[in-house]
Amino acid sequence: MTDSPAMQIDWDVPITLDDGVAVRADIFRPQAAGQYPVILAYGPYAKGLNFAEGYPDAWNIMVKSHPEVAANSSNKYQAWEVADPERWVPEGYICIRIDARGWGRSPGYIEPWSPREARDMHACIEWAGTQAWSNGKVGLLGISYYAINQWHAAGLQPPHLAAMIPWEGFADCYRDLCYHGGIGSDMKDVWYRRTITTVQHGLGTRALKNRNTGEAVAGPETLPDETLAKNRSDFPAAINSHPLDDSFHRERSAQWDKVVVPFLSAGNWGGSSLHLRGNVEGFLRAASQQKWLEIHGREHWTEFYTNYGINLQKRFFDHFLKGLDNGWDQQPPVMLRVRTVDDTFIDRNENEWPIARTQWTRFYLDVAGSALLTAPASQGASAGFKALDSEGITFSTSPLDKETEITGPVAVKLFVSSDTADADLFVVLRVYRPDGSEVVFKGAVDPHTPVAHGWLRASHRKLDKKLSTAWRPYHTHDEVELLTPGEIYELDIEVWPTSVIVPAGYRVALTVRGKDYEYGGEIAELGFFKNSKLKGVGIYTHTNPLLRPAALYGGNSTLHTGGVHGAYVLLPVVPPQ
Repeated sequence: MTDSPAMQIDWDVPITLDDGVAVRADIFRPQAAGQYPVILAYGPYAKGLNFAEGYPDAWNIMVKSHPEVAANSSNKYQAWEVADPERWVPEGYICIRIDARGWGRSPGYIEPWSPREARDMHACIEWAGTQAWSNGKVGLLGISYYAINQWHAAGLQPPHLAAMIPWEGFADCYRDLCYHGGIGSDMKDVWYRRTITTVQHGLGTRALKNRNTGEAVAGPETLPDETLAKNRSDFPAAINSHPLDDSFHRERSAQWDKVVVPFLSAGNWGGSSLHLRGNVEGFLRAASQQKWLEIHGREHWTEFYTNYGINLQKRFFDHFLKGLDNGWDQQPPVMLRVRTVDDTFIDRNENEWPIARTQWTRFYLDVAGSALLTAPASQGASAGFKALDSEGITFSTSPLDKETEITGPVAVKLFVSSDTADADLFVVLRVYRPDGSEVVFKGAVDPHTPVAHGWLRASHRKLDKKLSTAWRPYHTHDEVELLTPGEIYELDIEVWPTSVIVPAGYRVALTVRGKDYEYGGEIAELGFFKNSKLKGVGIYTHTNPLLRPAALYGGNSTLHTGGVHGAYVLLPVVPPQ
């Protein structure tokens, strides 16, 4: 136990689970006796690892651009993707950080996002809600992993869970994390390799130390590599062995009909390769009667820690955990930070998603002029590209004659043939300045992110007719329907939601290609992911040759437009309120 001027801290408190494994929690609570609401985070990143030490690149970028983050705290207890207790405890909250089974100070076998982990989190919520210092109301708060498992735990409906804020957290294991449009993502390999080498329980002296306790953040014992390997699943290999949306993925995904707790789902426009889709789908599909959607921009971690983010979080939790009549019940259900081309934002409330006044606008692809047209070309035309060895084909509008806001989901319809039995299609929504330079944004991870992305493996073209809409094609991903080379197929591609106000004189474009988007300018690096090269899509690349063998996915793809092939991109054009 440690006392500070503002709070009492209990380190490494054991919470014994149903199979006898004890996970470890750090508890930050007010000095004054009483019963307080609990803010709980359960996840893998080592509860005692200081943000600035574990993720110096992200920390330095954030505090340089937003000095308020560091100015409002001593930063002694700042940690990656969880709440800073110095911002919460003085205002009458208890903050609990728990190392998930197998991570940090908690022993056990690692199975990311598994049903076992969801049950563990349920048990921890109920433990926290029944302690003498708790008022019986537990809220969940955290980014990414700490948000994803909120969806899972909420589906188990723990009685003491009163509200949650899943901040930038995916919800569909197959579609959001593992297989974009059926195309295998490399992210899980990069993420898992980095995480198990820094915070797996048993790294002991090989891990960093908690600057407050002097203890190793990854457990008191130092285990050999062979034992560490036995204490974790081969998560990437498991994903690779499940290329369709089967029970493996579904049991690691949100069960929307069972999520009934009040929540604020906070997404990021720049999270268009991992988290954003889950935040939006959660708002649309969860059974909760009290739910809100907020979408912001900037880096993955930034707005969670800024005054903007914390004030939003506190308004929500003050209402649901403290019972304060602060007007939150009158808060419109959708809060958007609409993007501009200079990467600033206009805050605006809406009453629904997609926005009801949206003018759904088709721009038709024309390969004859590499153009996006307001009406389909009368004459058919076709053009091909080498899937793995070209930049694909870019279709562009004429310079816009007036300022145009594009905010919402996007859909693309293509007519495609291939000289192989399958093809991967990558579509990129882009904006260009009058001088021809591309508008890119500070994405969640990559600093040079285009407007939006979509993907589809042609053999996964089958749609779920119950869940599909004109603006959000939904694919079943439950069978493979190979192509007959040379035959033309109609493909509907989901493009994740986006927002940008495009000035007059700028052009909107759509690129169709057979590989990941690559930014044409400076290449950045991400130090805390082992110096990953950031070429425009962050660590969310699709390059594994085992999942994309060149013999099948490196052929020639041909786009057919005009005439009977009315290929188009459907844009959500939003007029002023």
